Amino acid sequence: MPFAHVNGTSLHYHSTGKGIPIIFIHPPLMTSQTFNYQKAQLSDEFRVITFDIRGHGLSNPSERTFTYSLIVEDMRQLMNYLDIKEAYVCGYSTGGSIALEALLAYPKQFIGGIIVSGMSEVNDTYNKSRIWLAAQMERNQILHKLLARAVSIGNADMELTYQNLYGSALRGERANAQQYYAYSMRYNCTDRLKYIDQPTLLIYGQKDTSFSRYAHLLHDKLPNSSLYFIKDAPHQVPIKNPYRMNDLIRLWVESLNDRETERVKLDLEIAKKLNPAMYSHDEDIQGLPLQ
Repeated sequence: MPFAHVNGTSLHYHSTGKGIPIIFIHPPLMTSQTFNYQKAQLSDEFRVITFDIRGHGLSNPSERTFTYSLIVEDMRQLMNYLDIKEAYVCGYSTGGSIALEALLAYPKQFIGGIIVSGMSEVNDTYNKSRIWLAAQMERNQILHKLLARAVSIGNADMELTYQNLYGSALRGERANAQQYYAYSMRYNCTDRLKYIDQPTLLIYGQKDTSFSRYAHLLHDKLPNSSLYFIKDAPHQVPIKNPYRMNDLIRLWVESLNDRETERVKLDLEIAKKLNPAMYSHDEDIQGLPLQ
């Protein structure tokens, strides 16, 4: 179990594969186990970096107040520790907000973003209520276990995945998970999205209707973004739709080498490759690409 002693704490991490680095960020109560499919399926082409955010999984509890700036600094120092000059950053759900903060804070180190079911702010009553309730549940040990079970069931695709997610969730520091939930309710970088010049890939599940507003908000505000909805997918894309997500990442990163073709045409070509049947006739092409 590798650990990096950076930024005044000890982070549990894994570095798998060779190639362009991608560093993955999990949401509260979850851990680096969230990205096991990305580690297994993308490491033949990329250097996949997964880590437990401080106070989660096997990483040390945080004695400092939890902020996204603090986690971004942890990531930057972890990259230095691993001798990584630049990387793509991929955040899932509330981890997507940390990815956006990383793109804003260190544009030279984080050369592109991948936001999976993420948001720049939480502005709807439904999701605000869910996050508030989760933060409150983290104040009680019994409710903490209940929440860990619910989150693990919601994300798992099989019994083994559930056991891994649940076991790692219980190893974390309850107070830090509570702080992560609470901070995600306050965070808002929407007004600063215009300053993110790096290319950004936005991936959402078609069935994740409560997050569609955040998908379109990010696509509208980010200067250089590509938006994809995965057909019939829920919110929990990394575990429940890993093949589609990982194929998208491969094709999108590859497409960034083409600096001549318009982005919208490149995005359409990616959609055609992933779902040729849907795009077999030009008249079927409407609006945002679906795969």
